[in-house]
Amino acid sequence: MSYTKLVASLVRAHPGNVRKIRVSLGRCRSTVASTKSQEEKDPQIDGCTVVEAVPLELISQTKNVKNMQLNKIHIDFDNTQEAYKSKGNIELLRSLLVFKLCTIDILVEKNKELMDLSKKVLGQWMFEKLMKMTFYGQFVAGEDHNSIKPLIQKNQAFGVGAVLDYSVEEDLTQEEAENKEMDSCVSEAEKESPDADHREKKYKAHRQFGDRRGGVISARTYFYADESKCDNQMETFINCIRASGGASADGFSAIKMTALGRPQFLLQFSEVLVKWRRFFNFLAEQQGKSEMMLLEQKLELEQLKESLTKMGIAAKDDIENWFTGEKLGLSGTIDLLDWNSLIKDTTKISSLLMVPNLETGHLEPLLNKFTAEEERQMKRMLQRVDVLAKHAMENGVRLMVDAEQTYFQPAISRLTLEMQRKFNREKPIIFNTYQCYLKEAYDNVTVDVELSRREGWYFGAKLVRGAYMYQERDRAKEIGYEDPINPDYEATNRMYHKCLEYVLEEIEHNRKANIMVATHNEDTVKFTLEKMNEMGLLPTENKVYFGQLLGMCDQISFPLGQAGFPVYKYVPYGPVNEVIPYLSRRAQENRGFMKGSQRERSLLWRELKRRLLGGQIFYKPVY
Repeated sequence: MSYTKLVASLVRAHPGNVRKIRVSLGRCRSTVASTKSQEEKDPQIDGCTVVEAVPLELISQTKNVKNMQLNKIHIDFDNTQEAYKSKGNIELLRSLLVFKLCTIDILVEKNKELMDLSKKVLGQWMFEKLMKMTFYGQFVAGEDHNSIKPLIQKNQAFGVGAVLDYSVEEDLTQEEAENKEMDSCVSEAEKESPDADHREKKYKAHRQFGDRRGGVISARTYFYADESKCDNQMETFINCIRASGGASADGFSAIKMTALGRPQFLLQFSEVLVKWRRFFNFLAEQQGKSEMMLLEQKLELEQLKESLTKMGIAAKDDIENWFTGEKLGLSGTIDLLDWNSLIKDTTKISSLLMVPNLETGHLEPLLNKFTAEEERQMKRMLQRVDVLAKHAMENGVRLMVDAEQTYFQPAISRLTLEMQRKFNREKPIIFNTYQCYLKEAYDNVTVDVELSRREGWYFGAKLVRGAYMYQERDRAKEIGYEDPINPDYEATNRMYHKCLEYVLEEIEHNRKANIMVATHNEDTVKFTLEKMNEMGLLPTENKVYFGQLLGMCDQISFPLGQAGFPVYKYVPYGPVNEVIPYLSRRAQENRGFMKGSQRERSLLWRELKRRLLGGQIFYKPVY
């Protein structure tokens, strides 16, 4: 039974009170973490372990050890000749210069002002030439999809693919960004009656954090202006998809959901998903199952029906009808994924935005009302996402949906999973992004993998550590909700490796999972290679990809590519003046990165000296 029909049945059962709880959530999971420790025990679903990776001893017992040793691949990340064979001497010198400049605090802190001054003093033409010789040339591929082709083709010749990323952003003042955010994240109902809703403060817009660029150094930021601008940004993504399809046979293209619609919907839908997950937890607690692991919690169907009846939702016969015709409850139980599968009809988007009040046992609208235009805006965002997924499939391109702030992310992940369910039937087209600095990262990965396993589609994931840590921590502390970020870097590393190992186990047992290990951390790359060797996962299977940013960590990317691993550079492009915000953040990111490690610079110097001493003064890559 669809969500909309279910709500209608509630209205018929209680015409005087439509605020009654209904059973459901989307077919995709929300991204609220389980509060239980994942180390407590390994949950089983139909006899299959879904939480902890199988210990190495058990894996090795099922493998032919001799064959594994023959297939074992070792990558030497100290071999500078292999790492930089795609770079000419001028490119090595440029890298050394840029990385050195990135360690000078005053230059990084004032980089935007210095670039503006340089433009005034040198003029536009000389300024662009200077930028292309330094920062722009290091981190950006070119101005448009035609000018980036030579670089992409050169990288491909050395085994490195591309994730195209159009990196143009508006150059807004902080006040302009705050005004746009408040206008686009606050509904008409909230403006008319700001205290009449039941919103949680985490999922409401706050002016002091309206400029979402604050504390963010490695992610683009989009601010909503109007529907026409969203259409233009969709066209930009389409052009990027086409360029990616034309440049390589198996490329990626990156998109952000906040570029495709009014973020008000993402905020509201995220809150709904979170509250419905809590309602499931509440019902599990009633049945004495709250101490179980996330996917172990299976509600007894008859008890569930009785609980819903006692809450005054509807007559028992009506509740029986809600499950009629569904392939649910056949075992007499309902688990989280069954619970999530009840919503199907999203024709009227605002009907999704109903939440349970655990204190009253009533269903309540998230907002008092939605205007017709807000309803249309919600639908248009979903339509744009669908258009991009179809273009990706038609052009043979994989679509990478970037992660964003935690108050948007539940909705973003839900929409991405809906695309995966639709488009990942034959092969992985849509990839979701998981931020491993989040406390809930492991829960999110395990629930999504289990959904893909049950429904038989290809799971696609990109694992990152995360880009919004400082902003998220400050916002949680200032507004007053739980910090969603892991307590320290080591905890994040453990989370990253735990999520990674879980997906690798899934790949080993079910070749429908795919993962991009997006990291500049050499230890994490070595960890991945070690696990692949232990499991007998070959690079030629194209199940495990690696990803780094253009202009960074070539000593990781190119040795992997030349050894046959699928490895990709995130390739930004756009006109010089319009990617200045991107370059500004790249300089800031490299300050911390380069100060924390001298390794990349020492490897660059080593290779340059080797060439000069070997008489390769005018070295040019041959491909």
